[in-house]
Amino acid sequence: MSIIPKLSSSQGRRDEVPNQELAGQLVKSKYKKAIAELVENLSNKDKNIQSDCIKVLYEIGEQQPELIADYAKEFIDLLDSKNNRLVWGAMTALDCIASVNPKDIYKHLAKILNVADKGSVITKDHGISILIKLAKEKSYTDDALTILLDQLKTAAPNQLPMYAENAIPVITEEYKKDFIKVLTSRIPDIEKETKQKRVEKVIKRLNG
Repeated sequence: MSIIPKLSSSQGRRDEVPNQELAGQLVKSKYKKAIAELVENLSNKDKNIQSDCIKVLYEIGEQQPELIADYAKEFIDLLDSKNNRLVWGAMTALDCIASVNPKDIYKHLAKILNVADKGSVITKDHGISILIKLAKEKSYTDDALTILLDQLKTAAPNQLPMYAENAIPVITEEYKKDFIKVLTSRIPDIEKETKQKRVEKVIKRLNG
């Protein structure tokens, strides 16, 4: 039996509650056939169904990433979509699975970062989050931290404090000095004093 009728748009709903409830049900049941159906319908002719499917998929991924980890390629392909909802939804899903399927994510990192650079704030946020997760994997630590440093040099001032705070756990001794240097150089770019203080606090922690 198809699960498409359970989607928000199929029920004539404009809210996300049915999608969230469906995600919760699929996490509990681990019903792989239904998850495969959601992936299949990412190319449905109805854009509302596409949007609902990516929503349910990344909601599943946020709760149990293993259930969608095998669909990295499908999410990567979605990054080429002209539908921005699918692009940032796919980036959200990729962020969810970066810790459990780092190999496939790393393989397509150049494309992911290219889309993040051109994308919305949400897309960029997930691009940075993916880098931070890859940095936790020894095989990718150096590459991820080198790229992350470059990203912080040009990151939007409003987003910089959050990026810096989230990066703290993965910054190795070898990279501390460079991170401190980059963050210090960016403080004058930040207009809000509260956000400046957040970056200064990160620098203090790295120096500690």
